[in-house]
Amino acid sequence: MTPFKLLLDAIAGEGTAALVSLPRTAGSSPRDAGAWMVVRPSGAFNGTIGGGALEYEAIAHAREALARAKEPVIERSQALGPDLGQCCGGRVWVRIETFDRNHLAALRALADVTPRQYIVASVGTDGRMKRRIAPIGEDSAMGAGEYVENFEEVPTSLLLFGAGHVGRALVLALAPLPFTVRWIDPRRDMFPAVMPANVTPIASATPVEEIDAADKDAFVLIMTHSHALDFDIVTRALAAGRFPYVGLIGSATKRARFEHRLADLGLSQEKIARLVCPIGIDAIEGKLPAVIAASTVAQLLIVRERTRIAN
Repeated sequence: MTPFKLLLDAIAGEGTAALVSLPRTAGSSPRDAGAWMVVRPSGAFNGTIGGGALEYEAIAHAREALARAKEPVIERSQALGPDLGQCCGGRVWVRIETFDRNHLAALRALADVTPRQYIVASVGTDGRMKRRIAPIGEDSAMGAGEYVENFEEVPTSLLLFGAGHVGRALVLALAPLPFTVRWIDPRRDMFPAVMPANVTPIASATPVEEIDAADKDAFVLIMTHSHALDFDIVTRALAAGRFPYVGLIGSATKRARFEHRLADLGLSQEKIARLVCPIGIDAIEGKLPAVIAASTVAQLLIVRERTRIAN
């Protein structure tokens, strides 16, 4: 989620709101550039720029700015050690922007940004930040002083096959994390009536075909009601050879059987070795759906970090 919807909610509730963000960081800092929080005049807030003294002080400055209603943008550079007494050895640049009902139209436009779009920003002559939305790939057309503004991590696409107990637990565990989930199951009645905003339910009679349309960097997680369907999806995903993670719920015995059948189909040992089965962190052995989900999400985050570093 970007902060603009939260700014709209805050203004509707209290008339004004402040956006506190870190446009730049250097060295060791509690959050990376792009971290943000929305602060209300009452002191209520959403998001975080890292907690501790940095965040406490930023909230106080934001509330002061809202009370004064004069400065549209305040920027401060702070060394976390000398200025705030924190052990981190880095420096952060803190930006505080104030908004009121006069900015509703602009905020509504920005709130509609999609994962396929950029927010392009610049500093206007009045000192206020100017923002516009541009499709990904058009950043080369930016004007002087413009730059791509990123308020959140680019989410990783995840194909989750299976809407059983573990699938439901996984969807809940993934809700606050940087993943966009296509939740696929041929049984439409298995999906709950309400689900997290980052989840799209797909009731498909041919779930295997979802593999062909998936992003090349998507993660694939397979836990359907049918071992035969599991095998078909695993085969298609491994044969594609482009997914950083192909995970299959099951035991070491299930893996061995699948490996034998995959080899009979002619898949190379290199591709077969990419299969993750059993899924999750080895040291976590609990079988409750929520425990399996927590273990698997931890594994997904590890692979996500390694993939980002490699790229």
